[in-house]
Formats: sequence, C-alpha cells, structure tokens
Amino acid sequence: MRLVTVAGPPSSGKTSIIVKTIEELRQKGFTIGVVKFDCLSAQDEELYSAHTIPVRTGLSRGLCPDHFFVSNIEEALRWARERKFDFLITESAGLCNRCSPHIKDVLAICVIDNLSGVNTPKKIGPMLKLADIVVITKGDIVSQAEREVFAYRVRQVNPRGMIVQVNGVTGQGSFYLAKLVEKTSTIETLQGATLRFTMPGALCSYCLGERKIGDDRQIGVSKLVNFRGEE
Repeated sequence: MRLVTVAGPPSSGKTSIIVKTIEELRQKGFTIGVVKFDCLSAQDEELYSAHTIPVRTGLSRGLCPDHFFVSNIEEALRWARERKFDFLITESAGLCNRCSPHIKDVLAICVIDNLSGVNTPKKIGPMLKLADIVVITKGDIVSQAEREVFAYRVRQVNPRGMIVQVNGVTGQGSFYLAKLVEKTSTIETLQGATLRFTMPGALCSYCLGERKIGDDRQIGVSKLVNFRGEE
C-alpha cells in the first residue's frame, strides 16, 4: 500500500484537490481511503462520502494536532491495510503554519492558494518547506503575473519541491498530480519511521490546563519577546 500526506492552511482547497486526484486514480482501478485530521470539527467527511470515498475523521480537540497525527498514523495505516486500499491519503490543516506532518520516504504534498498573499510562503514552516510537491490552487482567480510571482515565492522557500498548478473546481491539473502520486513507493509499516522535521515544542503550565496569567503561573518551557530591543 502507498501512503501520501497532504497538508496546508485552512481553506486552501486540500479536500477538493484530493477528491479530484482520487477520481483520476480510480479510473486506473486503484482503491483509495482518506483519513482527515483536524482540531475541533470537520465537514469534509460529507464531501468525501458524497464521492463514495471511504473516510475516517480524527479530531485532536485540546491536543497539539501534530502530536495527535503521529499518535494515530500507524493505526490509520492499519485501517487502510485491513480495507485493502491501494492508497491511503491523510489530510491535515496547518492551523499555525508551523505543522510538521510529513514523514521521510513518504510522499509529502502541501496545498497553498494564490489568494493567501505573496508573503504567505515565507510564513509557512516544514509543511511547505519540506514537501515533495507543492500544489498551488485558485490560479483562475488571479492574473498570470500574480501566479508567477506567487510561484516564485514558493520556490524561494522550497527550491527542491515540484510545483503543480491545480484547479480544485474544474480538476484541471489533477491528472498530472495523480500521475505523480501513482509513482510513490509502497510502505509496510511506519514503526521506526522518522518525521522530516521536529514538532512545535512546549511543555508548560498552560499545556497542563493553567488559565491564569502571571509570571508565577508560567512554569516550564516558555519564550519571551524582547520589547526593549538590544541592550
């Protein structure tokens, strides 16, 4: 079975891109399942179900989404293996733009849209910088010049990644994306696999449920801003 991780900011078009790509893969006889990782709620399951795509949803709620993903990805792989899927695609929303959901030797895709702003690529961490493929969406809404500038900014952040322009509404570009996904190698287990980058780190009183503000409440790992400048 083959595993693909898809990540990107909210509303960038991840689900639509995945659906269009699955439609292309199905035409070749492949079976595909999806696991959606989110925080508080997810309505994407309805869209997947409408296209008869097997899907499971996991909500991290009060936990770090990255930690939740890693804690459940092996079980997700087991579910896909039991269903005898050819592909398992995981989808996760990079809510803080610092998420690290990509795994070494597993095809990593980041979805980002042209409308997010030309400086957005510089604000996104490992989920963009370490992706194998960067899918840029909503190119039909902006000019050719704007598309080229945005793609250039993406290349500055991730010079080794392959950029693919895909229209999530019409599906234009999804055929090429599906061919790239089809080439990914199979995987038996994730036991012992390694993340491409470390997760966001913190272990403080607020992680453990503290709600009051004050120096005496900030116990553990914390980071302070130097508001006084260099002294």
